[in-house]
Order: sequence, then C-alpha cells, then structure tokens
Amino acid sequence: MREPYLEVTFRHGKPLAAYLYLPRNAGQKSYRTKEMSPGLLVDYARGGRAIGIELTDPGRVSLNRVNQVLQEIGQDKLKRADLSPLLAA
Repeated sequence: MREPYLEVTFRHGKPLAAYLYLPRNAGQKSYRTKEMSPGLLVDYARGGRAIGIELTDPGRVSLNRVNQVLQEIGQDKLKRADLSPLLAA
C-alpha cells in the first residue's frame, strides 16, 4: 500500500473507532503500539516502521493533532478531505 487510507467503524450512526493505515509493505503486522496522546495510538512493525494510527476516541480527533502525530513519526500530513468521514460524523 502506497497511500494512507482511513477506515471508520460506526455504531448506531456514530463513529466508534477509526484506523489510519499508513504506507506499508505487504504482510507487515503490528509488533508494538505507542500512545502518542489520548485516543491516538501508533502501531509499529518489526524494525520500527509506523504502519498505522488507531483513533480510539474519534469524537476528540482533530486534523491538527493527527498531523502533529504524523509529523512526529516522519509521515506526510493529511488534508481535511482525508479525514472528512470522521470529522463530519
């Protein structure tokens, strides 16, 4: 996968959780997880490569905070449209 993409899980029409998949090699799995801030957990593959961000409290997520975390882990920033399904809910 070359581009990040967002997967949102809804319950009763409200976002329950979300996962931002980051570019990764086929077959890479999460080896460890690090909490970057409340509700934002970064998954890392063996070797230390960030492969995804768990958004465990979607109601508290902001584009600015997600972009701060992405910058901290050496990834490109997202555009508002990239998180629009989550921000609109």
